[in-house]
Amino acid sequence: MGQEFDDLASATVRRWQLTEGLRQLREQRELTIDDVMERLRDAPGRWSRSKLSRVETREQRVKPHEVEQLLDAYEVTDEDTRTWLVDLAATAHRRGHWLSVRKDLPEDFHNLLSVEPALVARRQFETMVVPGLLQTADYTRALIHGINPGITHETVERRVLARMARQHVLARPVPLRLHVVLDEAILERQVGPASVMRNQLQRLADTGSQEHITVQILPRSVGVTPALLGPFSLLTLPDPIPDFGYTEGPGGAIYIEDRAAVRVCTERWGILTGRALPASDSLDAIKRAVKTYDQRT
Repeated sequence: MGQEFDDLASATVRRWQLTEGLRQLREQRELTIDDVMERLRDAPGRWSRSKLSRVETREQRVKPHEVEQLLDAYEVTDEDTRTWLVDLAATAHRRGHWLSVRKDLPEDFHNLLSVEPALVARRQFETMVVPGLLQTADYTRALIHGINPGITHETVERRVLARMARQHVLARPVPLRLHVVLDEAILERQVGPASVMRNQLQRLADTGSQEHITVQILPRSVGVTPALLGPFSLLTLPDPIPDFGYTEGPGGAIYIEDRAAVRVCTERWGILTGRALPASDSLDAIKRAVKTYDQRT
């Protein structure tokens, strides 16, 4: 499953790189969409202002020969740039999802599943549970059962499998850089038997000592902070894609792409990392919590 996950041809990421790259090239040339339409007036095909706008917002596909037309209009002569973008156009719509696994996951989660294999970094704040990328299988299983009473055993196991497969991003040759801030209450909220919780916190302590993973605990004593606004993540994909936000709630998943909204999330993140315990003190806090569950088993 690990290699299969690593080999996911992430169509969403490729399409995003393509459209963001084209948009940035246009803006670097200080061209408006109307300027581009004037330059494409005699080009083959059907170009319109609305079509180019839909291409840049990933609402419409763009073919390799159309990318070449745009690059000509933008006067891009660098062969590496041209080859990269044309190749992206040729592969941007290949499907690479393990459908048998994701069919049991919420529809609005599929976009995250599509981009996660290509993430460079993730900054995540959680208030209720250990983040999925750091969960043990038993913790995940107990969590799913607790949240969804009556769910079938087969469905639970498929969801556990999906979550464990997602964790392969932390074991790649160049692993995802993961930085999490956890509300202190997560250490005290028992999920499953004490032994499950003990093993989960030990896993958290072990992974938090790895170079590419940072874990901080936000203590209750800090009082009122932006933590009260709820959990969120900031996701970093390869250039030239800008960071975007992600959060989940009772209404489903929300993807935050608006630049002003992402800046607000980034400011919240800065405040939380500043108020949370340093990484070394956080690991000590986690290890103390492990001992409390040792006493209950």
